Amino acid sequence: MAVIKVRKTGQVIEGEENVRAFLNSQGVLYEHWDITKLPEHLRDKYVLTDEEKNEILATFKDEIEDLAARRGYKTWDIVALSDATPNLDELLKKFEQVHIHTEDEVRAITAGHGIFIIKGDKETGYFDVELEAGDVISVPEGNPHYFTLMDDRRVVAVRLFIDPSGWVAHPYEEKEEAVQ
Repeated sequence: MAVIKVRKTGQVIEGEENVRAFLNSQGVLYEHWDITKLPEHLRDKYVLTDEEKNEILATFKDEIEDLAARRGYKTWDIVALSDATPNLDELLKKFEQVHIHTEDEVRAITAGHGIFIIKGDKETGYFDVELEAGDVISVPEGNPHYFTLMDDRRVVAVRLFIDPSGWVAHPYEEKEEAVQ
């Protein structure tokens, strides 16, 4: 289950309803999918064949199609990152720069975990959202954020797009406060 850590205050927010309420107040969608639907052989696997990626997408077909219908997403895929990923450190350096997109950044974690660092409203400032398998998040278009992995450096996620070309990261320059 997701955990939020507010950087300015040190506040920790736990529990599905508390996490959902906080993220909703910041304009960020949060949902939780039943990860027990995922076949056992895919629950802790981070190097995936195309067939295994398709199996994950088929397992969560109803959830993906429901989210896509509600939010206008038209295409989806799987991203899998681990120490076996070629050039992982270079990828992470790119991910770890605060940026924005011209459409939502959506991730449904199916294995492992990661952290979105998101710029909240002026009062809240930056906060970390630690995501685990089953957590689904949509960072709104134009909202400054970045993503990184946790210490074990392993995640598998469904990504949803309106148009993958709209998902290009655009650097964000901080005008008032630095990422703390």
